[in-house]
Amino acid sequence: MTKKLTSCQIGEKVRVYSFLMNEHKSKRLMDMGLIPGTIVEITRIAPFGDPVAIKVKGFQMSFRKQEAEEVLVKGLNE
Repeated sequence: MTKKLTSCQIGEKVRVYSFLMNEHKSKRLMDMGLIPGTIVEITRIAPFGDPVAIKVKGFQMSFRKQEAEEVLVKGLNE
């Protein structure tokens, strides 16, 4: 079952499934290594959910809450 990146918990590892954003934004994320199938770990979530920080391929990436709402992920066992 897919869920939004914003619904994940700190320390949770998930697999990127797809994007709900326009092609320009999704291409920018894919250029930074966030492609469908990539495993990411949620490392930080600010008190009001903005920003959300993830670890992907050994580096940190942060998203505004609005962007994180547009990233769909799945659990590793799904």
